[in-house]
Amino acid sequence: MVPLTPKPLSAVQLTKHHIPAYQNFPNTSLRPYPLMIYHSAYPSCLMPTSVEQHLTSVGIVQPAWRYTMYRQHHFHSTVHEVLVVVDGSARLCFGGSVSNPDKVEVEVGKGDVMIVPAGVGHALIEDKGSFEMVGSYPKESDNWDMCTGESDEKDKNWDNIRKLKWLKGDPVYGDQGPVVDVGKEGN
Repeated sequence: MVPLTPKPLSAVQLTKHHIPAYQNFPNTSLRPYPLMIYHSAYPSCLMPTSVEQHLTSVGIVQPAWRYTMYRQHHFHSTVHEVLVVVDGSARLCFGGSVSNPDKVEVEVGKGDVMIVPAGVGHALIEDKGSFEMVGSYPKESDNWDMCTGESDEKDKNWDNIRKLKWLKGDPVYGDQGPVVDVGKEGN
């Protein structure tokens, strides 16, 4: 198998979103790290195995699963999440609820990468066909939780997010890239 090479940074469209807290979803309100979407970071001819091999070789995150996204709005308080679309396309919602006036709804497709900071609510709104992602977490993380915005989660989980370290490098590009730049801004 030929190693997968992401597109050069200069050819990737990047969008960053700061999403205020909404109900019991902290989103990006607790830390300076935005939701980031690398549009078409990988060529559309990618295979899930080659994405997993590339992410593993960069060494920032460890691929953990292949799946779609849950329709239930949820967030993680113990890890930042890296999602790479490896098949199909979908409309996703970030922000904890479709009724959140500050939500981010975006259509993603094969080759897109999403860096989802801990606390950012996310859910599948519409699978537009064969939607599948590779989900990854920082290598030093062996435990990720799933919080659904219940009021009894708030104190402990929001405190976890405040203490969580940022990614040690860019999962796609290594020592350079948007994650590294945001980490410098956040420190």
